[in-house]
Amino acid sequence: MVGLRVFDVGALVVWLVWFFRLRDEAAEGPFPILINGVIGPRGDGYAPTAAMAAGEAQAYHAAQVGAFAAAGADMVSAITMTHAGEAIGVARAADAAGLPAVISFTLETDGRLPDGQALGDAIEQVDAETLGSVAYYMINCAHPSHFAATLASGGDWRERIAGLRPNASARSHAELDAATELDEGDPAGLGAEGAALRPLLPSVTVIGGCCGTDERHVAAAAAGWAAA
Repeated sequence: MVGLRVFDVGALVVWLVWFFRLRDEAAEGPFPILINGVIGPRGDGYAPTAAMAAGEAQAYHAAQVGAFAAAGADMVSAITMTHAGEAIGVARAADAAGLPAVISFTLETDGRLPDGQALGDAIEQVDAETLGSVAYYMINCAHPSHFAATLASGGDWRERIAGLRPNASARSHAELDAATELDEGDPAGLGAEGAALRPLLPSVTVIGGCCGTDERHVAAAAAGWAAA
């Protein structure tokens, strides 16, 4: 919370109390609520400049993961991970803090991580080096057209993917980074392309959106997935 004003901290506490109250009230119902602490990459998810070794990443992220655990979060999610080393570090930090971890990788237009590693290899490496402690994996900040062929190539690692949060735009990270206007893409088309992946992703239960998306994209994605 470094740099936050007193008002910001006070408002944050009010929101946290409200979320925890919602969670407690929903605990016995059919739709339980989880408090998820979200962690981003150390660098620029669109243009990573340096990879982190697993030990370095664990030490770097341990403070934030520990703060989430102390505050009563139910889980942590590392979003827009660009390489396996940082993902391993976050997963180890979460395991040490007693929290389930979700790892979400971002992909380039060729379906690979920004450092060039294949998605399946990254998932298998993280699982191997964390003793399978990751609850599940997601893909975010990439358009379905970027990774459809990767998923179609097969592999048991696909069963570890339980969430999709695609970008609205089919542009590359570099193109989006240089854009001066928001590319909202085609919500209906995004939903259809995402739904076409359902036979390849039997474990997916989390559907959402990333850059450029709004309620139209998420609604189309959810409806398409449900109908597939």
